[in-house]
Parts: sequence; C-alpha cells; structure tokens
Amino acid sequence: MDIRALAAGDRDWVERFVVERWGDSVVVGRGGVWKPAELPGFAAFDGDRCVGLVTYELDGEACEIVTIDALEEGRGIGTALLEAVVAVARQTECKRVQLLTTNNNLRALAFYQKRGFRLVGLVPGAIDEERTLKPSIPELDSAGLPIRDELHLELPLA
Repeated sequence: MDIRALAAGDRDWVERFVVERWGDSVVVGRGGVWKPAELPGFAAFDGDRCVGLVTYELDGEACEIVTIDALEEGRGIGTALLEAVVAVARQTECKRVQLLTTNNNLRALAFYQKRGFRLVGLVPGAIDEERTLKPSIPELDSAGLPIRDELHLELPLA
C-alpha cells in the first residue's frame, strides 16, 4: 500500500470519491462547511486502486481531519492515513489534531480512541442544525439510530 499526498490533478476524482462516500461534495461540522476536494489530504493506493482517503485543514494550532475513509477494514489503511496527517500537523507545529463524528458512529469512536484521541466535547443537536447547511444528512443511520449530536475528539501533540 502506498500513501501519497493529494495533488491539484486529483481534485476531480477526490470530489467523486467524497460524493460516493459522504453523499455530497460538501461536509459540514462545527457549524461550517468544507469542500474536501479543495483541501490537502492523502490517498492510499493498492496498485492503481484508491483504497482510502483523508482530507484535512490546518488552522493555527489545530489540524482538523475533515474526512477519512478506508475502503477495506483491518488492513491498516485508516491508521496509515491518520498517521500521515499527524506527521503534517507535527511538522507545521500544530498543538492538536481534532475531528468530529456523530453520536451514532460507534466504530469511529473506537477507532480514534484506540489511536490516542480523547473525547473532548459533545454538542447536543448540532447535526439537526447542520441539516440546514446540508439537508442530505439522514435523520437515522442504517441501524435506525438517530443522528443528532456532534462528538469532538482531539489528539494532543505536545
């Protein structure tokens, strides 16, 4: 598996990838809107096939992971992508890597916590409000759990 930084020529396929995985070309969180295809990131390749993608934004002392997707679980794809972003955050002297997920995303919570992230915030009803920015966010997940709250996680880099 090769991990490589995204380049300007990757933007079209990154946008298609994000739409396929996230249902739209935009991602919302913390009350804002991101266009992942316009952000820096890394892609994981198995030969010529993309098997994972992470996008992020550097903002002062924080590095925000906006999207992360591994198309095959258990191969270390997500971990490798996460480590690539953490390395950039350290190089740019960020104090923390942060991200958010939703109340129903139990697998993501486990994944991040196993890699040193701590739960630092809960914003009740945030997803309900963010549907005004992105109406395609479903009310329920595939297991029937309501999607309504935003959970904030951080990895300190001190």
